[in-house]
Amino acid sequence: MPSVGKGLVIGHHQVSDDMYEIEFILPAMSAECEPGQFVHIMPDMDNGPLLRRPLSLYDVDKKSGSITLLYKVVGQGTRLLTRVRNKDYVDVMGPLGRGFSLPGVAQNVLLIGGGVGIAPLIYLARALKELGCNIKVLYGTGTRSELVVFDKLRQIGVEIMPATMDGTVGYKGLVTDLLADKVNPSEIDFIYTCGPEPMMAGVAQFAKQNGIPGEASLEEHMACGVGACLGCARKLKAEDQHYIKVCKDGPVFSFAEIDF
Repeated sequence: MPSVGKGLVIGHHQVSDDMYEIEFILPAMSAECEPGQFVHIMPDMDNGPLLRRPLSLYDVDKKSGSITLLYKVVGQGTRLLTRVRNKDYVDVMGPLGRGFSLPGVAQNVLLIGGGVGIAPLIYLARALKELGCNIKVLYGTGTRSELVVFDKLRQIGVEIMPATMDGTVGYKGLVTDLLADKVNPSEIDFIYTCGPEPMMAGVAQFAKQNGIPGEASLEEHMACGVGACLGCARKLKAEDQHYIKVCKDGPVFSFAEIDF
């Protein structure tokens, strides 16, 4: 069940030109967090933005009660968030939404993230590792400096295949090209992905062509986070008669549910 609380910030630092990691303590909320869910966050300061900002769960430590978020500065709300310092408080609502489904038995899983879309795949990778899964991560960015979660993935103990558009690290080109060129579909049982929608469309097409089930985490503008405002309403398929609410019905959906 979602709740609202004040998170004590214990870490906040810049990891690239426009990306930051923030960690805060909220034990009761962290105990309820599952991979793929998100929180709605607001700096606890005067003259802040009216609406909260939705951010994916990047990492969670239920033993210490901490929640870590990775965010990119894209507007007023996230720009204000960069001003938060250690020992400040942030106002947080969560956890929200439907997260990733986890396998009942150990599987060979493929995680594919693009840009800041890699964020929800970190907590997922940790959970899959605890289940004994064999995990391969395809991680696409524009250049070397944007591979901000590379070390964290290495600490979790997964196989990492980076792709950069300028070729400064790993495969030169799109992460979907890396997928098509270097991944043997017969070695994959399930695929999870998050990132730009054209990238996820390519991943879903690869999965469907090879009969591999999978899930994608969608990104939409979310004002309320609980399905009341209809700001994130969309059809998953063109022929659908009804709209879903990404914040409440998702943000995670199976490839079979979506027609990108």
